Order: sequence, then C-alpha cells, then structure tokens
Amino acid sequence: MALSSEKNIEKALEYYTFKSKKLRAFINENNSLTVEQIIDSGKELEILEYKITALEVVEEN
Repeated sequence: MALSSEKNIEKALEYYTFKSKKLRAFINENNSLTVEQIIDSGKELEILEYKITALEVVEEN
C-alpha cells in the first residue's frame, strides 16, 4: 500500500476514534437525554464503530 494511503487511513482512524470517544462521553455524562437522543446517538456510534473496524481491517492488510 502506498505511503500516502497508509497515512490517510491512519488520519481517518484517528478522526473516527476521536468522534466515537467524544460521542460516548456525551452520552455517559448526560443524565437528561431523551429517548430519541439516545437512539440517534446509538445509531451514530454504530456507524462510527463500523468505520473504525473497517479501517482497522484495511490497515492490517
């Protein structure tokens, strides 16, 4: 894999990991989330985790 592609994958992985941690912190620190906010946050977290997993697989290969 080209060096620039590896660097892009690393940057994307860092970005999505940061977003995931930020969202988890938001969910865990909020005691007044509505059901809709919890569901929406869960859906967003699921997408982020999928992207992280996919990037980790690409990075390993």
